[in-house]
Amino acid sequence: MASTVLFASAQVAKLAPDATLPAKFRRLLARHSLDDLVRDKTVAIKMHVGGNVGYTTIHPLFVGILAEEVKNAGGKPFVTDGSSSIAGARARGYTEEVIGCPIMPAAGFNEKYIFTREVDFKTLKTIEITGQVADADVLIDFSHVKGHGTCGYGGACKNLAMGCVSCRTRGHIHALEGGFDWHQDLCEHCNMCIDACPTGAVSFNSDDKFTVDYHECGFCQHCVVACPQDAITLDPMGYKDFQTGMAIATREVLTYFQPQDVLYINMLINVTMVCDCWGMSTPNIVPDIGILSSHDMVAIEKASLDMIKLDDILPSGLPKDRKLHDKGTHLFERIHGKDPFLQVSLLEKEGLGTQEYEIVEVE
Repeated sequence: MASTVLFASAQVAKLAPDATLPAKFRRLLARHSLDDLVRDKTVAIKMHVGGNVGYTTIHPLFVGILAEEVKNAGGKPFVTDGSSSIAGARARGYTEEVIGCPIMPAAGFNEKYIFTREVDFKTLKTIEITGQVADADVLIDFSHVKGHGTCGYGGACKNLAMGCVSCRTRGHIHALEGGFDWHQDLCEHCNMCIDACPTGAVSFNSDDKFTVDYHECGFCQHCVVACPQDAITLDPMGYKDFQTGMAIATREVLTYFQPQDVLYINMLINVTMVCDCWGMSTPNIVPDIGILSSHDMVAIEKASLDMIKLDDILPSGLPKDRKLHDKGTHLFERIHGKDPFLQVSLLEKEGLGTQEYEIVEVE
């Protein structure tokens, strides 16, 4: 059975405040019967507050609308993100005075308020869930959709998998990254791999060992082709391992909630090529699309990706030194070299929803 995904389009029918996206957002939230969802409950609004000079995170106006509607429905909302991010939230307007609810570090100010869950996936053995999220009665996964250097795409899954776990767990998930094997005995350190890399992702460290920044790597395999000694070979499983770790972490976060007590909201505005975790912003890679919401994570992620179309690319969204990859069908795959739909399939495999969805537009 297809899951319902509500959609509020960024396009306006007329020049009137009631026709714009913030007004549509209120009407979208009303369709979710917030009274039944949040009354007399604590509500964790998990979002990425960004950092440094980034300015394309979710606008405080939308955060304030969400908090206000939750309070009007009898809920007790608070915004939360990784403990290290909270200090910089004020720069983007995320303060209690502006958004209308407290903003709290997800694992406490000292990153010690966590609950540990045992898992068993390669080197990933535990997931440390942030206590403020686990203690909430209701979770609203409020995500800014954008590209991502390591997994191709960042939306509802990344917001939970990287934002509702400890810094230590984030490191363990990133440790799953991979994609290339370096054969030290064959390498002559000619640096042809470095010269061939279009993104500056490969280097030799202080110990003269070949290293790859997989956040920057686009899997173009130029380093593989350029190496005259065949010292670099491709191991595509590393990319899937990272995606699998993300899906496992998301599953473990959601074990603290009943499915009906989680609402996913994906903001498809200011869609950029890189993640907000860079602490910087680039121009939009596609025109603003709108807002999606659902109680099904897999459905909303699939719908979000389906709405971001290669034909709609805004060339100014790419740095001048970047070109699209030749292979791939989705825009983010052509940018980052990774299939973003793999993440959706792995979430579905974990039993977190269905890729079958029906769009219902909210005017």
